[in-house]
Amino acid sequence: MIEEGSAAASVSTARFWPGGIPPWLFLGALAILFPIFTLMTLQNLNRQKENSIRLLTEKGAALIRSFEAGTRTGMGMMGMGRMYGGNPDFKLQRLLMETAQQPDIAYLLVADADGRVLAHSDPDRIDRRYGSDLNMADAVRSEALRWRTVQRPDGARIFEVFRRFFPTRAPQGHMGMGRHMWPGRGPDPEAPTAIFVGLDMSTVEAARRVDQRHTVVMGAIFLFLGFAGIFLLFLTHNYRSARRSLSRVQAFSDTLVENIPVGLLATDGAGRVISFNQTAAAILDRRPEDVIGKPLRDEIPTALWGPVRDLEIGNAIPEQEIDCPLGPDRAIPLAVTASRLHDETGGFLGYVLVFKDLSEIRALRKRIEKNERLAAVGRLAAGVAHEIRNPLSSVKGFATYFRERYPNVPEDREAADILIGEVDRLNRVVNGLLEFARPVTLSPSPIDLKRFIDASLQLIKKRAEEAGIVITTQIGADAGKAVIDADRINQVLLNLYLNAVEAMASGGILTVAVDRDEANRPVIRVSDAGAGIDPEDLPRVFDPYFTTKPSGTGLGLAIADNIMKAHGGRLDIVSRKGRGTTVALVFDTDTGQEKQQKS
Repeated sequence: MIEEGSAAASVSTARFWPGGIPPWLFLGALAILFPIFTLMTLQNLNRQKENSIRLLTEKGAALIRSFEAGTRTGMGMMGMGRMYGGNPDFKLQRLLMETAQQPDIAYLLVADADGRVLAHSDPDRIDRRYGSDLNMADAVRSEALRWRTVQRPDGARIFEVFRRFFPTRAPQGHMGMGRHMWPGRGPDPEAPTAIFVGLDMSTVEAARRVDQRHTVVMGAIFLFLGFAGIFLLFLTHNYRSARRSLSRVQAFSDTLVENIPVGLLATDGAGRVISFNQTAAAILDRRPEDVIGKPLRDEIPTALWGPVRDLEIGNAIPEQEIDCPLGPDRAIPLAVTASRLHDETGGFLGYVLVFKDLSEIRALRKRIEKNERLAAVGRLAAGVAHEIRNPLSSVKGFATYFRERYPNVPEDREAADILIGEVDRLNRVVNGLLEFARPVTLSPSPIDLKRFIDASLQLIKKRAEEAGIVITTQIGADAGKAVIDADRINQVLLNLYLNAVEAMASGGILTVAVDRDEANRPVIRVSDAGAGIDPEDLPRVFDPYFTTKPSGTGLGLAIADNIMKAHGGRLDIVSRKGRGTTVALVFDTDTGQEKQQKS
């Protein structure tokens, strides 16, 4: 169960993790952004605190200056001796109490170096001790503005601003009445004092807490935005990379599907054709634009629909061979494979049908079977021929003996001549059979084709003249030389010449042409104006023992075909009934001038 749960979690993570981005990128982005935004937030908080302190300090300083100015103005011509008394019209005490009525002022007091409160916004605290935790002697002498925070017993925090108190003159650097306030007197006879302004921090702290929350929230928002920006950047990059990869894969798959040498047909879940490549179009003789988007059942032959129908009922379909009819008189053999398409969740997407034309394969199979049969027959014939030749020699010897022994008996002599002729004919058949069964060995050498053709025609020149046949040659200037076995090719040409002569029993023209084809292969063409070959007989002319002549053995063209194949070439026959026949000896390119140059 644990393994199954882990696998499910892995699948879920892989499915919902965005864009295939590695998790360490997110962790790295968080590790970079979090300290940056934390530092920025702390700096903002410190700046806010400093601003609050500066604001309170400036406020306290302003109150002190205002208070000093008010004190100097209210004193008028009072003497210093009356300033700190308990007189109800005491101007300083009244000013403290009136000023402290402001809601954000916690207290105002003036104390001497011993910490004795000389004046206080709360009259009950006069003459009490204050500043036990301060160096009051230093506080009453310092003209610099100082501040501290004080916590009341009730927990309230007070921001306290204090410095030396100057009721009769301004601090150093400020304009004031100074010692000129009391004309004729010397320096201030009173001991120095310090003034303390206590400011309620609740409002400031509430505002600062709001600012802190705002700063933290904004920092979190900016952190989120930065993280989201990096995330979107990676996601966009990954998306573009995925699109490029998908485009390359799609282009590759489209090219592959269009150029594979098998027919491919795909449908969607509703059975409509969504893919139909060029090979499928060529095999089924249909245009893709006429098939795509239409129901499969309506666009392909019923025989080809069979494997898909088997899949619909749940049967597994291995590759099977079918004969697919494409017309009333035409059917092609196909190897068909059908399969279902599913997505990653197992949802059904459609069918894929792959098929290939087996016409060439079946023809090759037939040819191989035929060659195997011929090879077996050849081996058998070779053995039989060896056994027949010796008795034939004996029969011919006895026939010759009886013909010479009874020269004056015409009937016996004629019978002996017939027997000798039949023995010779049978011996030719046996020799041809041995020639066909024996592997062809070659001794090629560079041969000038013009001289070679002229020499080969001399062998039938007299017989052609007797039959009233005119021999013509057409040898091109580029005929050149060919690397061939002259004896073997001469055997092939002689067989073709004799067939041509026999085909033109009443005379005609025998033409021998030599040229080169577009692949620079030497080609020898032997053409006659004879009766031609029946179309139904043309595919069988190279079969052993196939002949239309009463005295033929049917091995001539079969042997000639073997010789040409041994040269790496072929025999091509073009014949029309009543209009003659042309046989072309097409040699391999390397049997021509190129092989001669290599040698």
